[in-house]
Amino acid sequence: MSLPICTYGNPVLRKKAVEVSDVNDEIRELAREMFVTMHTECGLGLAAEQVGRTERMFVIHIPPDSDIDEEGVCENPEVEMPLVFINPKITGHTDDVQVGPEGCLSFPDIFANVERWYEVDAEYIDKNGTPQTLHAKGLLARAIQHELDHLDGILLVDRMSHVKRVALSGKLKRLSRKTKLAL
Repeated sequence: MSLPICTYGNPVLRKKAVEVSDVNDEIRELAREMFVTMHTECGLGLAAEQVGRTERMFVIHIPPDSDIDEEGVCENPEVEMPLVFINPKITGHTDDVQVGPEGCLSFPDIFANVERWYEVDAEYIDKNGTPQTLHAKGLLARAIQHELDHLDGILLVDRMSHVKRVALSGKLKRLSRKTKLAL
């Protein structure tokens, strides 16, 4: 079942997520439904807040043809997709940053260049309740940082440059107004 996406202006997107205390069938079903929703909406990642939930979890699925560097080499060959991150945290990162375009299912048809660390180390619990560590590069690292922002109530609009925010102000106001009217 595909879940409805919460768009900009919905207060749940600003809530800080709550740690998951027990990885049970309900959490696994939520992850499954989040994958269905993410794939239906053609996304690469989806946080629980984006479907109106406050569990500290997100899902990511980077297609193999998107997980490549500028020379066409796979950046994360050892990582098996898709991934469920429960109670994730970044434990380290390189000093190298990359600026690249980001979109967000909660901001339909809005894109902005965002600066992110090029590589991150993360700890999380998988859908089986097993603690995991992961070293991620490129798009996967970007997606982890983007989805982790959602769990802390930080949105794409907060990462945009001031100039970009001003340029999109009309579109952002219309989206927020439309969202609030639908609530």
